[in-house]
Amino acid sequence: MIIKDEGYILGAIKYGEKALIVTILSASKGKITGFVSDGMSKKNRGIFQVGNKIFFESSARLEENMKRLFRVELVEPNAVGMMTDFKKLELLTAVIPMFVKILNENEEVLNFYEIVGKFFKAKSIKEMFVWYTYFEFYALEYLGVGLSLDCCAVTGEVDNLYYVSPRTGKAVSKDVGEPYKEKLFFYPQFVVDKSDSPSYKEIFNVLKMTEYFLKENFFKFHDIKLPDSCAKIWNILANEMDEA
Repeated sequence: MIIKDEGYILGAIKYGEKALIVTILSASKGKITGFVSDGMSKKNRGIFQVGNKIFFESSARLEENMKRLFRVELVEPNAVGMMTDFKKLELLTAVIPMFVKILNENEEVLNFYEIVGKFFKAKSIKEMFVWYTYFEFYALEYLGVGLSLDCCAVTGEVDNLYYVSPRTGKAVSKDVGEPYKEKLFFYPQFVVDKSDSPSYKEIFNVLKMTEYFLKENFFKFHDIKLPDSCAKIWNILANEMDEA
């Protein structure tokens, strides 16, 4: 069966002299792995750069088999904007392992496809952080670690939500949570409101919460090591907050 699709390059590993094993986040099939026989040729070398959006045709005997990619065309050369900006390239390198580890093969994830696309096309490093924060937040629900943020877990009120409990993943109001605020996470208001212009402090607070739940409820649960690059994400964010 031949599939025609678009997708973003998440990684490419050299195989033999001219071939590549390419990881793509595709529009219709989610994360897929494909074999490109002439991926290292002079014609194709610039196409298979992380962040680039491509159109491709692929074939495989079975759905779970590795695809063979052919008729590959560059749609958006997003990698160029990353390669010429050291900070953006550093953050790109740091977050890619999270994209790859969290998303399953051959599973439609249109929401992530759109978020990752916005991350790759971001004009600034702050915008990249915004969309990466959305990725981690929605990853919780995708992995079955969804939070309960609609109302206060104690009073049931829907206004004045200010904290999230690390024990239950439920929201609490400011009045209820104030005595325990040192043990609670801040409510991810900008994500709930679907805002694309939070402060760095708001980004920091949401990522602090999402990393905790991802680590405790996904990585540790499945005995998977949290990517070492996560420490680099925090270092980059700290530097950006200092300079802001």
